[in-house]
Amino acid sequence: MRFMMLMIPKGYESAKPGTMPDAKAVAAMMKYNESLQKAGVLLSLDGLHPPSMGARVTFSKGKATIIDGPFLEAKEVIGGYWIIQVNSKEEAIEWAARCPGSDNETIEIRQIQEFSDFPDDVKEALTGFEDMQKPGGNRESS
Repeated sequence: MRFMMLMIPKGYESAKPGTMPDAKAVAAMMKYNESLQKAGVLLSLDGLHPPSMGARVTFSKGKATIIDGPFLEAKEVIGGYWIIQVNSKEEAIEWAARCPGSDNETIEIRQIQEFSDFPDDVKEALTGFEDMQKPGGNRESS
């Protein structure tokens, strides 16, 4: 089972462009990341720039509206993520609990939908999805 662990740092929703984490916190997090890697459960991880450097695309009646960050209505935002492969939700929770998070951080754990989770009609609609998941999947050459 694959799980995404989403880091939600309080206050990051109002962080200024270019805000970077503390080096000591990064060093502690790297030790944690290395433990995930050594255990063979880590598939992917990344940190994200603050929302002040991002944009949101919303949709209404088929029309896209673009809103540049920061997002005034945001109460929680994602600061980074890990994708891990473990045997159960409980194991994912155990890994999240080992994270050296600070008092202002929360990790949300979400199971990633697998192809086998879907009914046949959805599987049919997903034809080609697995190829898209590969690096460079389905990109046309220019």
